[in-house]
Amino acid sequence: MPSLVAVELHHWSNSFIAADSKRWTYSSPASTPSLSSPMPNSDEARGEPQSRLALRKGNIKEDIGCKKYNSKVNNSSVSITPSIGARFLRHVSFPPDPHLLPSALKSCPALRLAHALHAAAVVASMSLDPFVTSSLLHTYVRFGAMANARSVLDRMPYKSIMDWSALIAGYAARGDAKESWGLLEQMRSAGVEPNVITWNGLVSGLNRSGHTWDAVLALVKMQVEGFLPDAIGVSCALSAVGDVGDVSFGEQLHGYAVKAGCRLDACVTTALIDMYGKCGRADEIVQVFDESSHMDVSSCNALVTGLSRNAQVSDAVSLFREFVGQGVELNVVSWTSIVACCVQNGRDLEAVDLFREMQSEGIEPNSVTIPCVLPAFANVAALMHGRAAHCFALRKDFLHNIYVGSALVDMYAKCGRVKDARMIFDAMPSRNVVSWNAMIGGYAMHGEAVNAVQLFRSMQRYRHKPDQVTFTCVLSACGQAGLTEEGRRYFNEMQHKHGISPRMEHYACMVTLLGRAGKLDDAYDIINEMPFVPDGCIWGSLLGSCRLHGNVVLAEVAAENLFQLEPENAGNYVLLSNIYASKRMWDGVNRVRDMMKDKGLKKEKGCSWIEIKNKVHMLLAGDTSHPMMTAITEKLKQLTVEMTRLGFAPSTDFVLHDVEEQEKDEILSVHSEKLAVALGLVSTSPGTPLRVIKNLRICGDCHEAMKFISSFEVREISVRDTNRFHHFKDGKCSCGDYW
Repeated sequence: MPSLVAVELHHWSNSFIAADSKRWTYSSPASTPSLSSPMPNSDEARGEPQSRLALRKGNIKEDIGCKKYNSKVNNSSVSITPSIGARFLRHVSFPPDPHLLPSALKSCPALRLAHALHAAAVVASMSLDPFVTSSLLHTYVRFGAMANARSVLDRMPYKSIMDWSALIAGYAARGDAKESWGLLEQMRSAGVEPNVITWNGLVSGLNRSGHTWDAVLALVKMQVEGFLPDAIGVSCALSAVGDVGDVSFGEQLHGYAVKAGCRLDACVTTALIDMYGKCGRADEIVQVFDESSHMDVSSCNALVTGLSRNAQVSDAVSLFREFVGQGVELNVVSWTSIVACCVQNGRDLEAVDLFREMQSEGIEPNSVTIPCVLPAFANVAALMHGRAAHCFALRKDFLHNIYVGSALVDMYAKCGRVKDARMIFDAMPSRNVVSWNAMIGGYAMHGEAVNAVQLFRSMQRYRHKPDQVTFTCVLSACGQAGLTEEGRRYFNEMQHKHGISPRMEHYACMVTLLGRAGKLDDAYDIINEMPFVPDGCIWGSLLGSCRLHGNVVLAEVAAENLFQLEPENAGNYVLLSNIYASKRMWDGVNRVRDMMKDKGLKKEKGCSWIEIKNKVHMLLAGDTSHPMMTAITEKLKQLTVEMTRLGFAPSTDFVLHDVEEQEKDEILSVHSEKLAVALGLVSTSPGTPLRVIKNLRICGDCHEAMKFISSFEVREISVRDTNRFHHFKDGKCSCGDYW
């Protein structure tokens, strides 16, 4: 049971936090514990002997540091006045002394209570006691009240090296490098020379506050002045070196660590792995880890993260599974890191499996894990898994976290549930630009340009400043709906009203916007007027628009540039071939085919995902390995018969090859999105909506087929391709055939 003093400190912390910050008034509630009014759970209240109560009151010095709290800290500066201390002393049951106050300050949960204790020390004439002043200084530094801490130091009759070091580290941790260096000079002027602890605090503080170059310079100056960094200093400096990417200096620190004998220190090992990972040296990461004499969770986490940063995903996953098999006690950070590693490198199904394995190992996800794994659910349309994560976040009270909320908005939008995404967005207690971008981007993905634009206007009314991503989403929404003039206006507003210089993706959106509207010459003019050299994304946008409108001349211009910029991208060759094929220019088709053959390029296979009964199925175009392929094939044949009977004719213009029409029909029938929909039809009850995700743009024939199937089977079918969502219902598509 906590002591009376500890409970009173907790009670008074809540009272002072609730007090008015200017007037510092206090209204004592009836339940205030005191000697005359015992606590509800105290010995006296339970009728225990007064002797035991007195004995426990005598032990308050030992008990005072036992209580830990998690209270909101208010960093406002409040002047310390004797009246505050007098009011505080009138309502507490313990007399302050030079030993009790330092303990109370150490366990102090809030800045305002620290101010009250400071005032109590003034009233009790202990404000100049070295133990009390030192505790006050460290407490103010802990709460970031640097002005109060500096005031205490200035009034101290005796300033120890620990006091100077604490204040220097405090300023450094808050990014005030100038004040830190100034204090260092004042320290020397006062006749106190810094030691290794002083320098470590300076290096560590500057690194943690993001002043990485200052941290590196502090380490250099430390060595120049004859101080040899210990394991703490080396590990802090390595972290800073990794952030600035100076691998040469990092190697020097590595050599120093070996000579100084701290190379095998756990913190140094972890920092070395982290530094080499940030500097892109994957081989050194593994070498440092292999040379380590121990395998703790920190070094394992650094290894996985480092390999992930350097696209060594398979090695990272393999080593992680080795750690699990060897019984290394991995924590939630370890599992979150490997899940994020897979998601960031496009291995979504593996991320989903690892997330489930994490829970089976008894590791509970936290508020960082959830936003890391939600994109994986979104990318493979695993709506049920995403909903389960949503429920988990709700139970754990994570929904107040702005990153969790934003990730949920993104997940629901990408899984085709844009209304659910908006519901989450509206319920968020606070939003940042990422939240707004996720919702605006969700509307753009679904072709709901009007809603996207309205939300963008609301964003500005709420005084949230749009960024470059915001305008990418808005321009994309305009492009999906053919709002050409609106898109032009927002493109100009971005530059002249918001001061945002267009980047490559904004020009790509404008090329797509104009190109899809048939204004190919205007799109080409924008490319020629760009202030920088167009990249593959720009020319790819133009080539796609040329495919839509059958403009062979501009298509050849765009393709020629793409072949130079992206010679290994088979998709560009295929798109040009499709343009030739649609015009029955078979010589052009053969020429492109020969180019692909000479370069050893193969067309990327279409791949689609569909979630059925909590399981995600992946189907490849032309692949017959799925266990239900017989049922899938029979269903497609049945649908083909019905489509033919009702007069539906496949759009064979979308086939690359110069083959007979019947052969083209067969090629079209094995597109991955058709296989996925057929699997959904034979695996779910009538009327169940189907959600499919495809890695390529849906072809025109499949688009027409989906409209027919939605009407014939009386199903709602959602297909998300690389461009947007298509919602098919009653024989119509939400895109209005403008895609």
